[in-house]
Amino acid sequence: MTRLIVWRHGNTDWNATDRVQGQTDVPLNDLGREQAVVAAQLIAALRPDAIVASDLSRAADTAAALAALTGLPVRADARLRERHFGQWQGLARTEAAERYPDEYSRWRAGDPDPGAGIESLDDLGKRIGTALQDAVDVAPGGTIVVATHGGGARQGCGYLLGWDHTVLRAIGPLQNCHWTELRHSESRGWQLLAHNVGPVTLPAPAEAV
Repeated sequence: MTRLIVWRHGNTDWNATDRVQGQTDVPLNDLGREQAVVAAQLIAALRPDAIVASDLSRAADTAAALAALTGLPVRADARLRERHFGQWQGLARTEAAERYPDEYSRWRAGDPDPGAGIESLDDLGKRIGTALQDAVDVAPGGTIVVATHGGGARQGCGYLLGWDHTVLRAIGPLQNCHWTELRHSESRGWQLLAHNVGPVTLPAPAEAV
């Protein structure tokens, strides 16, 4: 039985101000670093066999908190980066809505390819899902922790589970430093075991972008 922990990074100043990050390399803030340390203690108790992370610093530094406790190396994978938000990256969400009202309305309605240079959900799911599968192949039958990003985590897990993006809209966004747990067996394939697991004292941010 293989266990996959898909872990969202800690809080950033752009999370706190509802600014679109996408693939911009925004670092953890003080709260995010604290969240990573607290969550890492819980994940370390799961006795991970491997750690893989997005190469963006907010995810890499989150993973580093777990590496410090376990002694495991962190393998970086650029495919685990967040969804590319095209022309919205760096804008406050209110600015994106004002400058790109049609695309913003489509995005809010769940359009998988809303325009404005935003990566499609199909492309995102395939990119992240393939990286998750490759991460699992590092330690088959073990516990693998992947530090990544909220939107990417949802679509990547959906890719492994075979769930359409319309189904994934019913799944709530991951809070900062919370995780989704999947398990895989030869007889049943991938199954969702838990979602939004993490320290109960951490604040819940807005939907990940």
